[in-house]
Amino acid sequence: MPADTAVALGAFLAARDAPISVTAVYLVTLVANVTSAIGMYAVARTVGRNFLVSRVGRRLLSERSQVALQRAYERHHLWGIFVSRFLPGYRAVVPPFAGMIGLPASKALPPMVLATAIYYGLLVFVAHRIGSNWETVVRWLGHVTLGLAIAGGVVTVGVCWLVWRHRRRERADGH
Repeated sequence: MPADTAVALGAFLAARDAPISVTAVYLVTLVANVTSAIGMYAVARTVGRNFLVSRVGRRLLSERSQVALQRAYERHHLWGIFVSRFLPGYRAVVPPFAGMIGLPASKALPPMVLATAIYYGLLVFVAHRIGSNWETVVRWLGHVTLGLAIAGGVVTVGVCWLVWRHRRRERADGH
């Protein structure tokens, strides 16, 4: 299960009278995510260069790509790292790549930690709000579902009518 799903579920359940607080969900998530990011950064900083020059490492990330990545980090290091931590898929590779290219911890870790705190804060907040207002959400989804069903029916009838009309014209034209 993706971590974001577990975090959202925990925050949702905290709002639904589960024996867990929303603050605990946030803090556990933040500490676990930041600790793993720092760990990945540290491992990559320690052994990453050796990996990148290995045969497998060069196949994974060519020397040209490594140089381009290093330039991108040097040019946009704070904002690049910060923004990347909000993007699914990229979020996980930011710490090891920052470590592999030798970016100092003083530059790499603060934007990672700040972005992680904001990202998971928003996720926990939204999931908790949904859990707190679940009955309203269910009613709203019922209206949306009904609206989509009606729209789908109208589109289906319209497409069927267009197909019928097109075939009727083809027969009338003798095709």
